[in-house]
Amino acid sequence: MRDSGLRTDDATTGGGAEWVDEVLLSGPVEETCLWLGGPITRAALRALVADRQAALEAAGLAAGGSVSLRLPPSPAFIANLLAAWRIGAQTSLLDYRLTQYEVDGVLARIEPQVVVSGTAGGGALRAWFDVQETIAPYPGRPAGTAHALLQLSSGSTGPSKVIGRTAADLVEEIDRYTRIDGVPPRGGRIVLLASMVHVLGLVGGLLYGLSTGVSLVVPDRLTVDAIFAAIDAGPEPTTLIGVPFHTELLASVAEPPKLPQLSGMTTGGELVRARVHETFVDRYGIRLGNMYGMTELGVIATDLFGENRPALTPAPGMAVRAENGELLIAVPASPYVGLSDPTRWVDGWLHTKDAGTVDPITGLVAVQGRLDSQVSVGGLKVDLTEVEHTLAGLSEVAAAVVVCDGGIEAYLVLNEPASAERVEDELAKRLAGYKRPRVLHVVEQLPRTATGKLVRDRAALRAAAEQKH
Repeated sequence: MRDSGLRTDDATTGGGAEWVDEVLLSGPVEETCLWLGGPITRAALRALVADRQAALEAAGLAAGGSVSLRLPPSPAFIANLLAAWRIGAQTSLLDYRLTQYEVDGVLARIEPQVVVSGTAGGGALRAWFDVQETIAPYPGRPAGTAHALLQLSSGSTGPSKVIGRTAADLVEEIDRYTRIDGVPPRGGRIVLLASMVHVLGLVGGLLYGLSTGVSLVVPDRLTVDAIFAAIDAGPEPTTLIGVPFHTELLASVAEPPKLPQLSGMTTGGELVRARVHETFVDRYGIRLGNMYGMTELGVIATDLFGENRPALTPAPGMAVRAENGELLIAVPASPYVGLSDPTRWVDGWLHTKDAGTVDPITGLVAVQGRLDSQVSVGGLKVDLTEVEHTLAGLSEVAAAVVVCDGGIEAYLVLNEPASAERVEDELAKRLAGYKRPRVLHVVEQLPRTATGKLVRDRAALRAAAEQKH
């Protein structure tokens, strides 16, 4: 794999043209680096970036300034992102699916000087879009920190946090990917199903691909036929990158076509359910790997060949330890911008709020769900993650979320023609009485974050249950 040629400590505030040119835009001019409806060469990408850079500078954006991008996955999103970084501006990413009310709230917190937005046309299930962007001034302020990138946490367990990463952080994570066994090498392809607005798709897909000469392909739509077409569009070894939702979608195909170029799939976020994992590997005959990461740090640990499932190996350079049942990650500075919980980063260690263990001999990391999933029922400890995984493993259950709201409650999507009574009977065979949910709420659909993670916010879950009635 190609060395970026740039030391991570050389990537200073905002980065500027140097790191963008050397790490992301360099390479053979006629090399196809992106495929969104058609091939985009490095020469074409550089021209797009130069055009967007001129437009942003004309709008007043300068080195040390701040800009927010509210764009769907598109050539426009990629070009504006790289152009803003090339200028040396701090760039915040807003998911295009947010409502205007949500966007207004985020902008009030971030206070950018410029907002770039665009309408996403093209119908449901589009994975990328043709976008005509609009550049507008906003009554904000220049960047107040040295971060090149601002992102919001997933919001799966509560209000989103503003997370900052420097250009050096991003270059370091790209380098981390190059040293992980199973990551596609130069000459391969990535078919990206995860969103480029969030860390897995952004760094593990877009930035890694641009840096290493791995072509990034985005399907026209997030349907099985469109995904198969994207895989089959070239002969190069191809890796899928997505979240468990995408794995479940592909595993639902009883007889997938022969795809000899498909070499593997990597998922981020929650662990793929055991039954889905087995079905996927059996039907496609490829490796299905798991990755543990956070918006704050990017990739932390991986098991890309499924050899240690559900445990993972720390990514190169990542120091992970467990303290009082919580996973802690070594990081030199707090990643949070603005008001945040001061207990999240202490003495060089980020408190993940994830429950887990680290094997003292092998170093393998076992992620056991959120730390707040440990509850007491009648003086007995119950791990809600265990209850949730048990439910999700039942053939009657399509998806499940378990919370404690005065007592253990489960929110379920059932496979037809299953019933709640049948689920209760099966659960009684697998869990002690004190662990079983006192109430099963059957819903049509469980709320998810923009990255496909199941939402565990009680108010959102209750609203989903009320829609059933």
